[in-house]
Amino acid sequence: MPRAAQVRYPAWRMSLASVVSRIAHDTCVDEPVLLPEGDHWWEHLAPDFPELSEPFRLALRDRLQVRATAATDVVLRTLGACLVGVTAMPLGYGPEKLKQALADRAFYGPMAESGDATRFFESPPRGVQVKTARARFPRFRPPDGICNDLSFESPFVPANPRERGSYLRHRENRVARARHWRHEGGPRPTIMAIHGFSADLYLLNEWFFALPWLYRMGFDVCLVTLPFHGERQPRFSPFSGHGFFAGGINRINEAFAQGVYDFRIFLDHFQHTLGVREVGVTGVSLGGFTSGLLAAVEPRLRFAIANVPVASVPDLVHEWEPMGAIVRYAMKRHGLTLPDARHLLAVSCPLTYAPKLSRERLFVIGGVGDRLAPPKHTRLLWDHWGRGPIHWFPGSHLLHLDRGEYLREIGRFLRRIGFFDGLGPPALGR
Repeated sequence: MPRAAQVRYPAWRMSLASVVSRIAHDTCVDEPVLLPEGDHWWEHLAPDFPELSEPFRLALRDRLQVRATAATDVVLRTLGACLVGVTAMPLGYGPEKLKQALADRAFYGPMAESGDATRFFESPPRGVQVKTARARFPRFRPPDGICNDLSFESPFVPANPRERGSYLRHRENRVARARHWRHEGGPRPTIMAIHGFSADLYLLNEWFFALPWLYRMGFDVCLVTLPFHGERQPRFSPFSGHGFFAGGINRINEAFAQGVYDFRIFLDHFQHTLGVREVGVTGVSLGGFTSGLLAAVEPRLRFAIANVPVASVPDLVHEWEPMGAIVRYAMKRHGLTLPDARHLLAVSCPLTYAPKLSRERLFVIGGVGDRLAPPKHTRLLWDHWGRGPIHWFPGSHLLHLDRGEYLREIGRFLRRIGFFDGLGPPALGR
């Protein structure tokens, strides 16, 4: 079959048997991996990573689907880059903000260089009171359970003292939120889902994560809202998620830290208050990135599934034109290279830390036509995770063609790792 794109870097060592789906990568077993082993990934990842393309061997039908869906991603990426560039760049990435971020390399840098996630991702206190209320207008109303909205006052405080005042000033963001679907008759194994950037709507994510399907298989399910999204966004925020990036480089680090911190409080609530014994996480896009961080800090998780994930925020921004051109110009003015930019955000990147879960419990899903978080990001996280299960679908970031197939593969993955075992014999017989 012909190649969909020419690759300009060595292909990964891999076996086609490890790729689930009819879409296969070209392989070259004698070539080294893209990200060689080393302590500091930000130095070893190819400096031209944003310009590289991912090789696939595709059937004609798949090539047509990929080209069509990729085109929609390019349009949305350009619109998104314009919106974020206009509303966020002037606030968080001006000369003073960049000088502050560069000065704070002395604070964040040693944490990242240590490779010890606990130095930055602080464990939350036990016993945080989580409030429960009946959900407002849920799309999915289970006949044999209940849907609740969960919330708590987050005790999170930014690690960087310089960031605390401006960060904590956003009162709406200090209330963590989630929506929880529970079966009657006691706790069940629970799947927690994390949405993507600016895509926090519960109604959308109920469908996207196929939560009714997961619920009907016997699991309890929960949707977690990331910092600065949904009801957590500041009053005058122009769009959901704006505050996540608008505060500058340090804000991004601390927002990811809070996302992990608040998730762990919900996890504590499920385990210590509700009696849930087994919990796994799945996330899409920015949520997939957050799932990667959780896999590095939270050994209590039974699994992590990263769906069309981002692997390196600085590398991704370089591809989001016209915002990428602005970022490259600012970097040039301050004498920054791409490895420097990666280092500034390495403390909040999953590539910096070894996962706490075995590779058999880490599942990556990628879209061949994804142009918002290109497939090389999926491959990069998969490589970092030890090349466990991976699935490719012939769609883009938003248009997940053959979605039914990868949902079935998720089901097979959950059975393979024994997550169904916690449901007991009645559920297994369904």
